Amino acid sequence: MFRKRIVPALLAAAAFIGVTTAAVVTSPTAQAASTVPTFDHIVLVMFENHAYSQINGSSSAPYFNSLAGQGAKFTQSFGVTHPSEPNYLAMFSGSTQGITDDSCPHTFSGNNIANQLITAGKTYTSYSEAMPSDGYTGCSSGTYARKHNAAPNFSNVPATSNLRFSQFPSSANYASLPAVSYVAPDLCNDMHDCSITTGDNWLKNNMDAYAQWAKTHNSLLIVTFDEDNGSSSNHIFTTFVGAHTQVGSFSNQINHYNVLSTIESSNGLSHLNPAAEITNVWN
Repeated sequence: MFRKRIVPALLAAAAFIGVTTAAVVTSPTAQAASTVPTFDHIVLVMFENHAYSQINGSSSAPYFNSLAGQGAKFTQSFGVTHPSEPNYLAMFSGSTQGITDDSCPHTFSGNNIANQLITAGKTYTSYSEAMPSDGYTGCSSGTYARKHNAAPNFSNVPATSNLRFSQFPSSANYASLPAVSYVAPDLCNDMHDCSITTGDNWLKNNMDAYAQWAKTHNSLLIVTFDEDNGSSSNHIFTTFVGAHTQVGSFSNQINHYNVLSTIESSNGLSHLNPAAEITNVWN
């Protein structure tokens, strides 16, 4: 893991709030919706430790760029902090839970997106690649790292919501996906230990079929990064692809808290963090 600096407070505040303005570069013809659509399924995939400039337009990331060209690409998306673990906690619970490193294990009792959904009678699953068994609570095993999977850190998330990625439904069964899924590739495929090309191939091979299905099945794919490559700006690549989603590049500043609020709003849930949901990218 890189030695990293905390994002400046001013930038974090801007990303926290900035969801009201947008620059749509391509296909801005549809009237933007004022609220987040109610999706049947949302799948969020988190990659590791690369800046927006390393992915956007890169010849090493052709599928990332092709995918973004099919939906909403955010040109001003930011991680919350450094290093990795607190960003995963932020996306999962609306707070870094006071964690400033990648230490393990931790046990928290606070609310989170999984508990919110289950309490509301809906469904949530974290799918982690290379995790040795469903419900696993160990800190590491081979290319699996719990620091990239927030679910086992919370006592109110059942083991049945913490599954191996091998349990992710096949293309014939995407309708069986939970309301919300968080997907963590392993330490190689998420680009933590391996190349951008490796992560790009993994995304294409494992998520393209879902991305295409989502467009016609009231569902959404979110692809993002935990943080950049250690800079103070923490500028990351984020795209939304699926139903009701405008195609274009959007310059409103967002961060993990805005993404979480968007997922919560789609499911009729209150916001764990006061960051606003993203409303300007929907048809």
